[in-house]
Amino acid sequence: MPLTKVNTSGIADDAITSAKIATGVVSASDVADGTLTGDKLADNTLSLAKLSATGTKNSTTFLRGDNTFATVTADGTVDWDTTVKTSGFTATANKGFFCNTTSAAFTVTLPASPSAGDEIVILDYAGTFDTNALTINPNGNKIEGATGNQQLTGDREGARLVYIDTTQGWLAYSGINEGTDALSPVPYTVDFLVIAGGGGGGGHIQSGGGGAGGYRNSYSNEPSGGGGSSETSLTFSSGIVYTITVGAGGAGGSGQAKGTTGSNSSISGTGITTITSSGGGGAGTFNPANTLQDGLSGGSGGGAGRINGSGTGGSGTANQGYNGGSTTTPYSSPFTGGGGGGASAVGTSASGATVGNGGNGLDSSITGSSVTRGGGGGGGATNGTPYTAGSGGTGGGGNGNENANGSNGTVNTGGGGGGSSASSGNGGSGGKGVVILRMPTASYSGTTTGSPTVTTSGSDTILVFNDSGSITG
Repeated sequence: MPLTKVNTSGIADDAITSAKIATGVVSASDVADGTLTGDKLADNTLSLAKLSATGTKNSTTFLRGDNTFATVTADGTVDWDTTVKTSGFTATANKGFFCNTTSAAFTVTLPASPSAGDEIVILDYAGTFDTNALTINPNGNKIEGATGNQQLTGDREGARLVYIDTTQGWLAYSGINEGTDALSPVPYTVDFLVIAGGGGGGGHIQSGGGGAGGYRNSYSNEPSGGGGSSETSLTFSSGIVYTITVGAGGAGGSGQAKGTTGSNSSISGTGITTITSSGGGGAGTFNPANTLQDGLSGGSGGGAGRINGSGTGGSGTANQGYNGGSTTTPYSSPFTGGGGGGASAVGTSASGATVGNGGNGLDSSITGSSVTRGGGGGGGATNGTPYTAGSGGTGGGGNGNENANGSNGTVNTGGGGGGSSASSGNGGSGGKGVVILRMPTASYSGTTTGSPTVTTSGSDTILVFNDSGSITG
């Protein structure tokens, strides 16, 4: 019988060289697992050309367990691109890059479809990252679990990134001159309009109107409430969570009771000074004992109720809102309570033929169109003609009433509630506040809670928080 197979015991060590094997003669199916051991092959017999795997086969690559050649060598070094980068580029996996930001800051975009174990190394070529930061864009993936861009901002800083999975994305596992962390969040400017909940109107008869919620604004040199100037914009950083609190409106007074002061609205988070707008002041009520007549202080002050003596309107908060209107003694027509203060004007004091109208609010175009918010509530009048109740100020202030409950302030404007007139009537509730943010669309992460309304205007994205929530920078 002819011999068709040769057992390994019949082959002397080092007997088979590449010269003894014709190309294509021996296939993988002809070799049993574990049969062809290293001691059966002569030195240098199995060359790179004989290996079947994807990737570049050369002396600087190695074969990984997934049957691909990688450019990261066994000693942990990388294949350096020695062309110094001076403008934005897309990095190639398993390479190192020298980046020179002397002329201008620029962005390195990471690979769009990385594999686990891929690495990127970035190094400050000229010691200018502290002047012109280098931005790293994850290109639809994540860096350290977040989708936002990151920066290298240290003089002579360098960082080594390795990709692991879709959950964490790229992780920095070594770096130089980086301080506490090689990667730092990218800052960007955010404008805001923060309005607190409006104050409730007074109950019973001849009661005051509630004050508007405090009004703070940084957009486009538009003013803040109470005659305040436009404020400085905030600086957000990617990856930081910022908490948005939207204040509720104060309850109207029930029966012979003052209105309740509204709740504060705010923006808070690591690295920023908290922006807080104060709730609008609750309104005073008719009170022969002269103890419940005065309006309460707040973002804008609550209006005073009518009494046997004079009543004082509540004070507004500096750079947020104006004072509420007062009432005078003795009784004199038209027998109305004072108007609640607004973002742009004091509440009208009730005296003689002058009724207690709420102070007007302010206009803002932060959402892309002009909207008025922050009006004070109107004072309530004695039940019966010819006495007329005060009107709510423009921007959501509730009207006072002549013979029934006061009207509510408009929701999400921070308007004050209107005053009551009926002996068993209730003051109107203050309107809930609102927090509005405007930022470059390129910087918006898209990560929020609280279901804000999201729109765009030009190159900016606008978020309107009608309820409390958060945004991740």
